[in-house]
Amino acid sequence: MAQALLLLASLLIFSNVAHCDFSPTLIADMAKILMDNYCSPEKLAGMEEAIDAASGNTEILSISDPANIASALTDGVAKTIFDSRVQVTYEPGFIPVAPPAMPDIPAEHLAEMIKGTVKVEVLDGNIGYLKIQHIIGEEMAQKVGPILLEYIWDKMLPTSAMILDFRSAVTGELSGIPYIVSYYTDAEPLIHIDSVYDRTSDVTIELWSMPTLLGKRYGTSKPLIILTSKNTLGIAEDVAYCLKNLKRATIVGENTAGGSIKINKIKVGDTDFYVSVPVAKSINPITCKTWEINGVAPDVEVAPEDALDAAIAIIKLRAEIPGLVQAAATLVADNYAFPSVGDDVAEKLGAVVANGEYSLISTKEELEAKLSADLLKLSGDKCLRATRNVPVLPSKNIPPEMFIQLIKVSFHTDVLENNIGYLRFDMFGDFEHVAEIITEHVWNKVVDTDALIIDLRNNVGGSTASIAGFSSYFFDDDKLIVLDHVYDRPSNSTRDLLTRSQLTGRRYGIKKSVIVLISGATAGAAEEFVFIMKRLGRAMIIGETTRGGCHPPETFRVGESGIYLSIPTSHSDTAHGPSWEGAGIAPHIPVPADAALDTAKGFLNKHFSGQK
Repeated sequence: MAQALLLLASLLIFSNVAHCDFSPTLIADMAKILMDNYCSPEKLAGMEEAIDAASGNTEILSISDPANIASALTDGVAKTIFDSRVQVTYEPGFIPVAPPAMPDIPAEHLAEMIKGTVKVEVLDGNIGYLKIQHIIGEEMAQKVGPILLEYIWDKMLPTSAMILDFRSAVTGELSGIPYIVSYYTDAEPLIHIDSVYDRTSDVTIELWSMPTLLGKRYGTSKPLIILTSKNTLGIAEDVAYCLKNLKRATIVGENTAGGSIKINKIKVGDTDFYVSVPVAKSINPITCKTWEINGVAPDVEVAPEDALDAAIAIIKLRAEIPGLVQAAATLVADNYAFPSVGDDVAEKLGAVVANGEYSLISTKEELEAKLSADLLKLSGDKCLRATRNVPVLPSKNIPPEMFIQLIKVSFHTDVLENNIGYLRFDMFGDFEHVAEIITEHVWNKVVDTDALIIDLRNNVGGSTASIAGFSSYFFDDDKLIVLDHVYDRPSNSTRDLLTRSQLTGRRYGIKKSVIVLISGATAGAAEEFVFIMKRLGRAMIIGETTRGGCHPPETFRVGESGIYLSIPTSHSDTAHGPSWEGAGIAPHIPVPADAALDTAKGFLNKHFSGQK
C-alpha cells in the first residue's frame, strides 16, 4: 500500500497542468493501466485502494510543456518501482499500428531481407562468426529455413567453435528463443529453457528445447561464445541468459540493456499521453530470476570493440586446455612424492577433462584456479597446485653488518623466570653460511638456560637445508642419530637425515627440557623439525595441530605454456605411520595458539618450583 501511494504521489503532483488536458481522473487511469498490465503486480500492492483515495486530490503544479510532464512522470515511476522500462510519453498524432501478419512474400525475398541483418564468416582457426541483429521467430524460420540453412548454417556446422555476435541485436520474436537455443543443445532429453509470464492473460508459458529442427544441431561439445553490449536488448538477452545458465555459452562484452520480453504502448484515456508497460516477464527455471531490468552480466567483461578479439583468445585457450591438463597430469604422475597417489590423480584428472568440466574456462587465471582446485580435491594435498614462476634472484654480496641486522630482526630471544629460554623465528632458511652470526647474536643468548621454549606458531616453513643442523643442537655428540628418512620421487631414492657431528657453537644437549609451540599456521620445514623432535621424544609439543604442509615443493612448467605446477617431490618417513604431510602434527598438549606460551611457562615454572 505504501509503495502504491508513493507511486500515485509522483503522478498526482501533476494532476492539474496548464495548457494540457490532464485531470486527476486521468492520473487514476494511468495508475490503473499499470495495475492491470504491469508484469510484476507484487510491486503495485494496494494500488486499487490508492486510486480511490487519490480521486479527489487537487494538488497542482503548473508545467506548460507536456513532454516535460511525461519525462517527470517517467522519473517518478522509475524511482518508485525501480523499473526504467516504464515510460510515459506525450505523442500527439501517434497512431498505434497492429503487429503485421506474416507478409505474403516469396521465401527467396524474405531470405534476402534476413541476410541483410546477418553476417556470416569463418575466421582463422576454423572459428564460425555469426552476427545477428534480429532473432526471427519459428514461423519465419520454417518458411525461409532451407534457404538460411544453405546461406548460414551449413557454413557454421563444420567449424570447431562459434561466436554469436549479439552486440547489435535489438529485436526478435519470442518463438525464436527455443528455436535458436535448441541448435546448441541435444535432442534428448528436452530441456526447460525459460518460463514467460504474461500479465494481460495471467498465463505462464514454458519454453522447452525442440526435439526436431531444420538441419543438424551444433551440439554441446564445441565452444560457444556470445558477444554482448549495452545495446543488446530483449529476445537476444533472453537467448544469452538461457545459454549462459545452461552452461552452454560464455558471455563476453558488456552488461546488456535489461529490456523486456514484451512491452505494450497503451493510450491514457483520450489524451495524447501513452504509457509503455512491460506486460510479460521471463523467469529462468535454473536461476528462478530474470535478466530483465538488470540485464545479463558477462562472464568476461571487456569493451564491446574488444569483445571479438577476447572471444577468439578464449577459444584458442580452450583448444589448448586438454593438452595442458594432460601435461600437468604427466608431471604429477612422474614427480609427486607419493607415487600411488600421483598415478591416481593423473588418471582422474584426465577423466575430469573428458567430462567437460574445463569447457567453460575463459582465462589463464581460471585455468590455474580450476587446476589447483582439482589437484587439491583429488590428492588432498594443499601443496600440489598451480603456481606462478618466480625467478630466483641472483645472490648479492651482503656486508656482514647487514646480515647481523637481518638476523636480529628475524629472531627473537628472551630469558624468562626460572632461567627459561625463549626463541622465536618465523621462517627456516639455509643458515649454514651465517651460522657464526646466528650463534653469536641469537644462540648464545639462550644456550645456557635450564629449559627452552621454541616458538614456531608463526613459522610458515622455508628451506629444509638447516633442519639436520638445527635439530643436532638438541642431541649429544656421542653418536649419530637418524632424524628422518626422506624419500625423493624424481630419483626414486631415500636418504637418511642424520645429526651433525660438528656444529658452530655449543649444543643444548639431550638432558634439558625443550617445548615447541605450534599452531595451524606452522608449516613446511617447521613441521619437519616438530616431526623429528616429537618422534624422537626430544620435545613436548604444545598448541594446535599444524597446517599439514609439505617439504619444499619443486616448480615445473606445464608444456610450453606460462602455467606452472608446484609439486612436492619428497616426503618424510612413513615406516611407522602416516607422515605429517597433509595431516599436520598433533600436539601433546592441545590448547589455542594464543594460550600456548602461557601453558608452556606454567608447565616449566611448576617443574622448577617442585625442584626447589
